[in-house]
Amino acid sequence: MNNYELMVIFTPVLSEEEFKAAQKKYTDLVVENGGEVLHSNPWGLKSLAYPIDKKTTGLYWIMEYKAPSSFNEKLKIQLLRDESQMRHMYTALDKYAVDYNAKKRSGGKFTNEKTPA
Repeated sequence: MNNYELMVIFTPVLSEEEFKAAQKKYTDLVVENGGEVLHSNPWGLKSLAYPIDKKTTGLYWIMEYKAPSSFNEKLKIQLLRDESQMRHMYTALDKYAVDYNAKKRSGGKFTNEKTPA
């Protein structure tokens, strides 16, 4: 299984309950297809750099997950069918990105690996 990160921008007209339900929908989809949700981070309402569908704000949500590579096509289909999302992007994470995200979440310090000679 590979590590991925999904970022979704939902329409700003969603209520708090609808926003949480949309997040749960995708986390459940990952688990149902043999994956594992490593971290979920709702950023909330943020301004967009440019208008999307005549909206200047959006509800951001980021999920880090582990799943088989074949799952991403199923996820893409579900995201395209969902009218509450305006944009989405998923990226494959290499081992360095996974380590960085884990340290960032745990509050660990980032040090330079080089030692003086």
